[in-house]
Amino acid sequence: QVQLAESGGGLVQFGGSLRLSCAASGFAFSTAAMSWYRQVPGKERELVAVISSGGSTMYADSVKGRFTSSRDNDKNTVYLQMNSLKPEDTAVYYCKVVRGTNSYWGQGTQVTVSS
Repeated sequence: QVQLAESGGGLVQFGGSLRLSCAASGFAFSTAAMSWYRQVPGKERELVAVISSGGSTMYADSVKGRFTSSRDNDKNTVYLQMNSLKPEDTAVYYCKVVRGTNSYWGQGTQVTVSS
């Protein structure tokens, strides 16, 4: 079955960096577009970045120029490099994959940016 597991979150100071990882299994990873979302309590889950199977990327305006998504198809892992972090980046970060009509999510990893 499809499984996604995020890691790499934590507490970081304003202006710092973190790299999130999402390890995937149970599907043909190299053929799948992967997405990163984030959510704060009381708000809708927000799309942060998408990376296509071929490595093309798109980003939300709020993170453009600061976040970079990449993938390692040999390791079935997608990454989100987050630089110049701001307090408003504080959220639970999730990765997602869509297979057919189903969306699959990881359990999320907390990112907290202190001011």
